Amino acid sequence: MNEQPSTVTYRGVIYSRYIDHMGHMNVQYYVHLFDQATWVLFDMAGLTGSYFSATGCGMAALEQHLSYKREVFAGTIVTIATQVLDVGNKTVRFLHTMRDGEKDVASSEILGTHFNRPTHKSVPFPLAVHTAFRKLQTTSGTESLPSG
Repeated sequence: MNEQPSTVTYRGVIYSRYIDHMGHMNVQYYVHLFDQATWVLFDMAGLTGSYFSATGCGMAALEQHLSYKREVFAGTIVTIATQVLDVGNKTVRFLHTMRDGEKDVASSEILGTHFNRPTHKSVPFPLAVHTAFRKLQTTSGTESLPSG
C-alpha cells in the first residue's frame, strides 16, 4: 500500500444482489462502491451538492484504473480507504483501496477534473477546495463513517 495517509470513505455490507453467476461480487458493484467513496471524498473537500448547484461546476473522471486482488462474497463487510495522491490546479488523483478486514480486495486509482458544466471546460478548484484536498493528502482523516 502507498505510504500516504488515507481516510475511510466507505463502509458497508456486500448484498446478495451484488453477486454474479460466478458466486462473487460483480465488477459493476466494485465500481459502484468506489463511486460512493468518491462522493464522500468530494464532500470532505467541500465539493457538495450545494456547491455544485451554486457554482454550476462539476467533477468528471478522466481516468480510472481498477485492480482486483481477492474475491468478495455476499455478507462481507468492506471498507474503502482513500488516499489523495496528487492535487493540481484543476485535477485531483486519488486511490481507493477496498478491504475485507485487513485484506486488500481491490483498488481504484482515479484522475478527476473540476469543470464548468455549461461550457464543459476544466476550471481551477476554488482555493478552499484545493486546500482541503491538500490537507487530505498530508493528514489521515479521523472521521468515522456509519455502516451502510
